[in-house]
Amino acid sequence: MKRDFTYIDDIVEGVIRIADRPAQPNPLWNSEHPDPSTSHAPYRIYNIGNHTPIDLDHLVSILENALGRKAIRRHLPMQPGDVPATYADVSDLEAAIGFRPSTPIEAGI
Repeated sequence: MKRDFTYIDDIVEGVIRIADRPAQPNPLWNSEHPDPSTSHAPYRIYNIGNHTPIDLDHLVSILENALGRKAIRRHLPMQPGDVPATYADVSDLEAAIGFRPSTPIEAGI
């Protein structure tokens, strides 16, 4: 399984940068064919994530190295409703403020 992990400083930087640029209403927004990422109201929702999924076994290895001890690994089957990989799509964030979180998991740990 792969997951996207984001370093807290990257989250804070994204929030601060976007706070300096308040969203404007989208004058082209159409309730007949709504775009869920925009609105006639002056707000936007952005993903602020590292956009680079890593294998969970790799994460455990990084933690083992940082902590100086081996983990007890118990691999279980996929749980109902779970997905093999998740990651943040930061394209809207990058287009709005030119920022993509970039701290690698090794540096974050």
